[in-house]
Amino acid sequence: MAREKLTSLKNLRSEENQFQLRLVVAYAFMLLMFVLLVGRFIWLQVVQYQHFTTLAQNNRISLVPILPNRGLILDRNGVVLAQNYSSYTLELTPSKIDNMDATIEQLKQLVDITPRDMKRFRKFQEDAKDFETLPLKVKLTDEEAARLAANMWRFPGVEVKARLFRDYPFKELTSHALGYIGRINPKEKQQLEDDDKTTNYRGTTYIGKTGIEAVYEDQLHGQVGFEEVETDSGGRAIRSLKRTPPVNGNTLKLALDIRLQEIADQLFGDRRGALVAIDPNDGGVLAFLSKPGFDPTLFIDGIDSQTWTSLNTDWHKPLVNRALRGIYPPGSTFKPFMAMAALESGIIKMDDIRAAPGLFVLPGSSHQFRDADKKGHGMVNLQKAITVSSDTFFYKLAWDMGIDRIAPVVGQFGLGSKTGIDLDGELTGVLPSKAWKARRFAKLGPAAQKWLPGDVVSIGIGQGYNSYTPLQMANATATMANDGKLFTPHLVESIVDVKTGRESRVNTSPTHQLPFPQTYFDYIKQGMAGVLKPGGTAGAIGAGLTYTMAGKTGTAQVVAIKQGAKYNAASLAEQNRDHSWFIAFAPVDHPKIAIAVIVENGGWGAGAAAPIARQLFDFYLTGRVPPAIADSLKTATLPIVQAPAPAKKAASDEVANP
Repeated sequence: MAREKLTSLKNLRSEENQFQLRLVVAYAFMLLMFVLLVGRFIWLQVVQYQHFTTLAQNNRISLVPILPNRGLILDRNGVVLAQNYSSYTLELTPSKIDNMDATIEQLKQLVDITPRDMKRFRKFQEDAKDFETLPLKVKLTDEEAARLAANMWRFPGVEVKARLFRDYPFKELTSHALGYIGRINPKEKQQLEDDDKTTNYRGTTYIGKTGIEAVYEDQLHGQVGFEEVETDSGGRAIRSLKRTPPVNGNTLKLALDIRLQEIADQLFGDRRGALVAIDPNDGGVLAFLSKPGFDPTLFIDGIDSQTWTSLNTDWHKPLVNRALRGIYPPGSTFKPFMAMAALESGIIKMDDIRAAPGLFVLPGSSHQFRDADKKGHGMVNLQKAITVSSDTFFYKLAWDMGIDRIAPVVGQFGLGSKTGIDLDGELTGVLPSKAWKARRFAKLGPAAQKWLPGDVVSIGIGQGYNSYTPLQMANATATMANDGKLFTPHLVESIVDVKTGRESRVNTSPTHQLPFPQTYFDYIKQGMAGVLKPGGTAGAIGAGLTYTMAGKTGTAQVVAIKQGAKYNAASLAEQNRDHSWFIAFAPVDHPKIAIAVIVENGGWGAGAAAPIARQLFDFYLTGRVPPAIADSLKTATLPIVQAPAPAKKAASDEVANP
């Protein structure tokens, strides 16, 4: 009995110990949980206070970008070449729309959505992400915008927005110089990220694609502003808390004279070609025309496939910037630069008299090179050979010199090199040399790479492997006119800061001076002046001049004619006929303008290109408008925009070309 009582007592003590242990564990667990709770409270309320405060603010505050106005582009006289206007746009956000097709069908009951609108929208859908807002129809009328606004409650994910659109008043006339803007594509978006410019493009859908619009994008775009807007739980705006206004893009003032540009365009008519006019004193581009042009507004909101195909398959090639990227043999316009190389090499002197027969026979062969005048020009000096454009004289001169004496001198005028103009996509052309031929025909083996003695003969008159852009020819002509001062041609003359009104001019200092004697320049320029006098190849064009003018005609062969055959333009397809060239500057002693004109398949230089240049000189130097086109000009009635007044020292400020 006593043993049973002792056993029972031991069990009670054991149970009491276990209970106390459990109680301690429970208290410890509760204490640990309390410590963790306090620690978490401190972590959230003290350590992470700022982080969660920011998140809370973001939940109720939206940052809305405010887009700046894109900068204006003006010509040298203040005429607006590119501007902005506001219009309504119907936009859809795919991620917020359950049934896109059904929504569009309902929207068609309210506004006219064309097949072109649908094609453009589908293209945007392919390129964009679902959460991005895409335009379905742009430039809504006020009536369409009001009708949509009254029914907006029916369409989640559909918005009507007021947006700025770019306008080019002169359309085709300035298309190749100004270029155009377009919607930012994925590649450009990635480039903006790489350049750390994403913040400044929030809410922006357009960017400069080509021309001035692309090269000066940073100046034209401006700075995006932001507005802090308080929203409710449904995301609806309640009030504006803070606003940082945008900074509009700067104004670009060009050296371009739109009146000169339009007259050139009218004089060309329906013919293809290009014209570049440069101020020899600073390299400012006064006219930059490529014919035909295109309507740049077609590209702003996405061009439809039918129009795109039409532009690309048109054999007139309206999308090709002929002034910048057209590569043509220069024909006889090459002879003044060839003459400089001849004088500099010492092969001929200014008072040397040589034969200019009707035929040149390649030494050591029976191959014949004929002159444009089958009777020849008798005995002439180098200056006279330029005036009458003797082919045989320059054939023989090139043979005597060899390419090693021609290329280094001619290349110093910028032929065969990019000029550095403030446009994208410039081509280099071809200044032939032994090294060039070796590279060009490297894949064809040593025989094709070898420079042959006969290769140089045609080069002497601007044929053969020679090929340059109209811009290069205009710049070389301006350099000759300015006695060897070489400038970088530029379209933008100055940039006006919209915040300060300060006008900063581009750098207009000459890049360098060509190392040729002044007597050589004077000699060659007098030979070019003779071209416009009786007996010169453009004597009829020079009749009645009230100022002095120097020039050189050129006829560039497009297809080879068999030896002994006579050239007959009427028997050839239009695109196979000779090109018409003319380069010129005026006045001779103090040149104010230099021009290069090419009329594709226009024939003789004096017949097509030279008359265009003469009438442009008349307008620029005397104000005389060609009577035949006076009634059709539009520039006389265009409004002029005054840029903000520059600060006192703005005239001396300079910025480098981009």
